[in-house]
This record gives sequence, structure tokens and C-alpha cells, in this order.
Amino acid sequence: MTKKMLDTFTVVDFTHVLAGPHCTKMLAEFGAEVLKIEPLGGEMIRMFPTIRDGRSAHFVQHNIGKKTMAIDITTTKGQGICHELIKQADVVVENFAPGVMKKHNLDWETLRQLNPELVMCSISCFGQDGPLSHLPGFDYIGQAYAGIIDLTGEPGRPPVFGEYAFGDLSTSTHAYAAILTALIHRMKGGGGQYLDISLMEVLFSYHEMNVQLYDTTNGEFTCERSGAFHPLFAPVGIYPCKGRYIFIIGLTHSWDSLMKVIGREDMLSDPRLADLDGRGKHTDEINAAIEAWLETVDDVHAAVATLQEKRIPSAPILTIPEVMELPHTKERGIVRTVSDPVFGEVQIPRTPLRFSEFPDSPDLQAGTLGQYNHEILSERLGYSEQQITSLEDNGIIGSKNI
Repeated sequence: MTKKMLDTFTVVDFTHVLAGPHCTKMLAEFGAEVLKIEPLGGEMIRMFPTIRDGRSAHFVQHNIGKKTMAIDITTTKGQGICHELIKQADVVVENFAPGVMKKHNLDWETLRQLNPELVMCSISCFGQDGPLSHLPGFDYIGQAYAGIIDLTGEPGRPPVFGEYAFGDLSTSTHAYAAILTALIHRMKGGGGQYLDISLMEVLFSYHEMNVQLYDTTNGEFTCERSGAFHPLFAPVGIYPCKGRYIFIIGLTHSWDSLMKVIGREDMLSDPRLADLDGRGKHTDEINAAIEAWLETVDDVHAAVATLQEKRIPSAPILTIPEVMELPHTKERGIVRTVSDPVFGEVQIPRTPLRFSEFPDSPDLQAGTLGQYNHEILSERLGYSEQQITSLEDNGIIGSKNI
């Protein structure tokens, strides 16, 4: 069997729903042995659609490659099993609300005494301290507090949110990077450490210019919802095109090319439009010229082809099915197929990290609830079948074929 990049690392995973599970899924994909600890009834995401024969495709997508256990961590015996596993582990990842791990004797201060070399990562909406830290939080709550949702939508209308979890998934990726950084530090003799990753802080870091603009203008500029067009630069935005939409960016050298394509060379000699600042002040006029040209093309794909031929950044606004069928998507393998005993083949997004020495995505499945209880307890901890049966009989561990 080909060794993987994270072979020999063991992760004990107490995560649920999305930000945590996606992080540990990446660790599993690149070779770490991930032991996923769930409550006896299974974690919340096992109830998310699509459900077939009691099994969730949502769970499958975010938990491939993990060895699943179901343990009642509210019990002393359940906590003891976790402690034994953590003594042997390299990493613990959890994304409960702050205080939950301490309530179950699984907090950092307890675990570092058991394993001084441990790297423990806590993922939460607001971080482990601060006035908001005690609040429950999900992706959209973090977006709201980070000033993201406020910028989404049309001017003068209510803000909106998109049906995608970029906050959760990007926070999980930041956590993944932090874990690997901490492991490198440990390998250099630095020992274990605790990582506190906040969804709100990750999202706030996405304001690539809004924060410094507000500060350096002494509050004169505050970014607001701008709808389909950029509030400062033109042309940058979404334009209607024969019943579809197209995104066009005509900055720097693309400005000249775009004006020539749409037959408006006169704008190139207009002193009002000589620089970015001037064009930003005349957005409506520029956009009207572009929209007039788009009325003359056959369809959105013809418009994109014309613009891309001149290397003007542009793209059709695609639906999910269109993205999945795009030749580029197929050639790059951006959609990958995983196998599952209930669903058969399931298409999911490919983890977007590519390595020359490991070009192929590993063939991994998601475990059923408690599937690896016996294997882990017997092989890792030396439990006898009698001991394991006793734990099952007493409701400390359990399993279901979901």
C-alpha cells in the first residue's frame, strides 16, 4: 500500500455538522487515521438530506475516510475510553460550544496532562473567550457578526445570504493549516499546543480592503451593499445577457481591450475616464455602454467567447448542474465520485489541494455509526470481546447501520 503524507498521525475527532468534520476529512484524505467519536444516536449531520434507508449523503460527503465510533462521553467510562485513545493520539479536533469539552473532562487542561505532545484544535463561532464566546453559532451567524451578510444584496434593500457554507469550509481549512503548522512546530521540538480557531475571525479576514478603507479615510468611506456592481471600480460586475448573466472585469489593460470590443473607442480618449478613480465615478455610463453591446450578441456564451479571445476576464454565471458538466470540471476532476454501501456512487466536490507525488484522490468511504468500535477498542486499547460486550450492554458504546 502506498504511504500517504500524513501516515503515522492519529486524530481523535469530536466534531459535528461541518466546520469540524470538513477539517478532519482533509486530514483523513491525506493519510491521518481519524477516529470520529459520535454520540450514541449519531451526530446531527446524519439527519441532513439526502436520506436513504436512514443514511445521510450529507454525512457521507464530509466524513469519508474516518473510523467511526459511538461513545457516550457523558459517562465516566466513556470519557475513560476517550482519554486512553488521546494518550496515543497526535491531534484532537472539536467544535462544540466553549465549555462542553470541559464539562466532559475532555478540555485542554485535562488532555495536556495526559499527552503533553498533543495538538488540540477547537473550532467555534466566536472563539474560546470574549463576550460572545458563550453563544451558539453557525456559518450564517458568523457571517452576520463579521460584516459579510451586510455587504450582500442590492443597495437599499435587505441583505441576503447564499446557500453555501464558505464560512464553515474556509474555517475548517484554516484549522487544517493551523494543525499542520503546530505539528511541524512539534516535530522541531516545540511540544504540543492548543489552537483556538474562530469562524467570525476567519470571515472578518476576508475584508481585503473594507477595514483599511474605513480606517484610513477616518470613517468617510464605509463599504455598503452594491448589488451587481463593484462600489469603487468600473467596469466590474454582473451584466444581463439574453436571459442569462455574465461577469465582466475591465480593469487596467483590459479596459482598452473591452472598449474596442464593444465599439466604444471614444471612451478611451474621454478625460473623465482616464484612470480607475474617474471610471469609478461614471459607473452608470460605462455599464450602459457594455449592456448595449451585450444586446447585440447571440447569447451569453458568444459574448464570453468574444471577450475571452481578447483576454478580458469574463465568465457566464453558471448553475451547479452546468458547473458539474463543464469540460474543465471534468478534465480537472473537480467533481469526484465516492462509493457508499447505501447510495452506491455519490458525486461530491474534490478537496482542492493537489500534490505532484499524490495526484489521485484516495478511495475512501464514510463509516456507519459505531462501525469501528470493536476494531479500535480491541486493536488500539487491548479490550477483550467480553469487555466490549459489557460496554454495549451498559450503553457506553453503540452502533447502527446508518
